[in-house]
Amino acid sequence: MTAPILVTYLYHGNSPQEVADAIRVEQTIEFPYELAQTWIQESIVGKIEEIVSEQDNRHRITISFNPDVVGGELTQLLNVLWGNASLFPSLKIIDINLPHEIVALFKGPRFGIEGLRTIFNAPTRPLLTTALKPMGSDSKTLAEMARILAISGFDMIKDDHSLANQPWSMWEERVRVVSSAVAQANAHTGGTCMYTPSLNLPFDRIRDAAYTAKEVGAGALLVLPGITGFDSMRVLAEDDQLALPIQAHPSLLGSFVTSPQSGITHGVLFGTLMRLAGADISIFPNTGGRFSFTLEQCMQIQEKTQSPLGDMKKIWIAPAGGMTIERIPEIISMYGRDTALLIGGALSRGTLSENARRMTELVHSLA
Repeated sequence: MTAPILVTYLYHGNSPQEVADAIRVEQTIEFPYELAQTWIQESIVGKIEEIVSEQDNRHRITISFNPDVVGGELTQLLNVLWGNASLFPSLKIIDINLPHEIVALFKGPRFGIEGLRTIFNAPTRPLLTTALKPMGSDSKTLAEMARILAISGFDMIKDDHSLANQPWSMWEERVRVVSSAVAQANAHTGGTCMYTPSLNLPFDRIRDAAYTAKEVGAGALLVLPGITGFDSMRVLAEDDQLALPIQAHPSLLGSFVTSPQSGITHGVLFGTLMRLAGADISIFPNTGGRFSFTLEQCMQIQEKTQSPLGDMKKIWIAPAGGMTIERIPEIISMYGRDTALLIGGALSRGTLSENARRMTELVHSLA
C-alpha cells in the first residue's frame, strides 16, 4: 500500500482541533463531512495524524492525505498542500513528506548539481553567474555586457527577471543579439558560458519562446514560477526536445515566506517545490543582502535542495540580492561549493571587465 502524503502545518491561535478538521476537509472534498459517503470519509478526506501544542496558541498539525487525491499531477498536488488552506489566517506549511510513488511522478531537475558541473567542466568549484542589468538598457548594450562577462569566464549570464518585452529591448531581439555575443565570446575563449533569457512572458507564449531561445543559441532558461506557474516550469524541464537547464527566480513568491505565522516555509517553497517542478538552480535572497531572509532560513533552503527526495537530483542554490565580490569567501564558507554565486549590479561599480575578471580569479583560487 502506498504511504500517505504528510503535511505539517504550524497554526497560531485557539481551537487547533477545529482547525485541523477544517484543513483535512477543505484540502480534499470541500463538502460537509457528515454528508459525504462513508467510503469518502474514510478514504478521501485527510486524516489528523498529530496535534502538538508547543504553547497555548502555537500548534503543529500533521495531516495525512491519500496520494490518489493528487491525481498524478503537480497542479493538484499544490492544491492539496495549500489550496483552500492558504485562505486560513495564521497557518503555515512547515514540512511535507511525499511518498516515493508521488515523487516518482515527476522528472524533477534535468541536470542538477552534477549535470551542470559536467557541462561547465567545474568538478569542485562554485558556479560563476550574474544578471544583465539595468532595465532600460538597449539590446546592443546588454549584448556587450554579456560578451565581456563571457570572455571573463562566467558560466551563466541571465537576464534580470524584469527584462521582458519592453520597447527599448524587445524580447526576441535581445535574445538573438545576446546569444550571438556569448557564442562569439565562447568561440574566442573556448569557454562554455550560457546565456539565460527570462521567460517573463504571457503563458501562451512561453513554450514557443523557449524553443526560439534554444534555436538562436541561448543555453538555459530563466523561469519565474510565481508569475507563470510552477507547472509551466515543470513542462519546460520535462521536455526532452528542449532539454535546457533552468534557473528559477523567486519573483512574486516572497509573501509566501516572509510572515512567521502564514504561508509556506522557505525550505519547502524554494527547495522541495522548486525541485519537483524541475529547477536546476533555485535563486533566493541571501542573508545580509537587500532582503530579510535569515541565515537559518537560507540554510533550510539549502537542506531541501540537496537532501534526499526520491531519486531526484540535487540542485544548486543561488543566494543573491545585493551580493558583492567581497562576500564570496563568506558565501562559500556558509554554503559550500555547490553554490551558484550570483552577483549582479555590484559588478558594474567601477569597470565591468576588471570586476568580472577579479571575481573569476577569486573563485578559481578558492576551488
